[in-house]
Amino acid sequence: MSLFDTSPREPETDKKRPLAERMRPERLEEFVGQEHILAPGKPLRAQIDRDELSSLIFWGPPGVGKTTLARLIARLSRADFVPFSAVLSGIKEIKEVMAAAEKNRRFGRRTVVFVDEIHRFNKAQQDAFLPYVERGDIILIGATTENPSFEVISALLSRAKVYSLRPLTPEEVATLLDRALKDREHGLGDRGIDAPADLLEQIGIYASGDARAAYNILELAVAATEGSELSRQSVEDATERKVLLYDKAGEEHFNLISALHKSVRSSDPDAALYWLARMLEAGEDRLYIARRLVRMAIEDVGLAEPHAIEQAIAAQQTVHFLGIPEGDQALAQVAIYLSVAPKSDAAYRALNAALAEVRTGIAEPVPMHLRNPATSAMKGWGYGKGYRHAHEFEDAITEMECLPPALAGRRFYTPTDRGSERRIGERLEEIQKKRGK
Repeated sequence: MSLFDTSPREPETDKKRPLAERMRPERLEEFVGQEHILAPGKPLRAQIDRDELSSLIFWGPPGVGKTTLARLIARLSRADFVPFSAVLSGIKEIKEVMAAAEKNRRFGRRTVVFVDEIHRFNKAQQDAFLPYVERGDIILIGATTENPSFEVISALLSRAKVYSLRPLTPEEVATLLDRALKDREHGLGDRGIDAPADLLEQIGIYASGDARAAYNILELAVAATEGSELSRQSVEDATERKVLLYDKAGEEHFNLISALHKSVRSSDPDAALYWLARMLEAGEDRLYIARRLVRMAIEDVGLAEPHAIEQAIAAQQTVHFLGIPEGDQALAQVAIYLSVAPKSDAAYRALNAALAEVRTGIAEPVPMHLRNPATSAMKGWGYGKGYRHAHEFEDAITEMECLPPALAGRRFYTPTDRGSERRIGERLEEIQKKRGK
């Protein structure tokens, strides 16, 4: 007999409970997502299959299955499951459960202690787990949305395996929602409502990979639907957002990012803002947009405005730091900045020209005067002979040729006369004149 009242039980079918709670999977095969750690042969799956569990930390955003996975692990290992809330529990409660777990182990039973939001426990509370983890009295599974390197004490981290859980993809969320629509016992199957796959994926986009949020949207939308098919209007009402035509993996995804890129390239900030807003409202991954804006700064603005890349990288970091919706303003700001900046693709074309030469031409040997004489023998062979150290010359400019003889004088980069590249061009002319002397 278990010493705990909190062991995993068969799911209840009370329809008054939230849909997300009713739809928790009972078997590992029903778990959706996290293939990078749960697919056959992957690290956590191997631990579970061999029943060689150690203490674990699940790190990931809300609604990706941290609690569900901990419950499944306890059930599969036939262990007692003791959930802790870092918000509600203190050291006294910890010690009481640890003492019972120690007795439990003497009877040959294992105890999985699951600590939700473990980052909210202070150092003293986390320290209280250590002796019991070390002795094997408990298998500790902590869940956190914060980086455990900063929020979990090093002593616990050294005794636990950290697994990073990813946000669910829209397709994975759609799978869960479709299952809920068909499940008569636990889900919404008794309503007899179908839904097109793209609408379920749209809910997944709105939920940002959070299955719990997606279930809540679905439950509200189904309650508002009349007829046998989930309506777009009911989803709009549940999310308070218009359902836009957008497929993150399909043509419309590429159409919109293409429109944004071409608007920036054409120096049209209003069009750029419109296409950006379309992508934001449809739930596009903000970091994807940030990456594309960085590319625009490199490819289309280039050295005509060297600070553009700094602005784009700053926006990417801001989006990562602030998240949604505060980070969206950084994307808008950099889209405007790139749109009004002077444009040049000279550096982009220069690299392509150099790559074309490398791919089609002969791999010329490095001239001897550019080779580093790392040993006395290499110096004797002529390595570094004739090299001229630029800082020993006026304006740090020498007449020394740095291209292979077959390519001497070849120009890959030709700056435009726009923005900062006008000054770069003037500087290059000055360098060429001094080299000519």
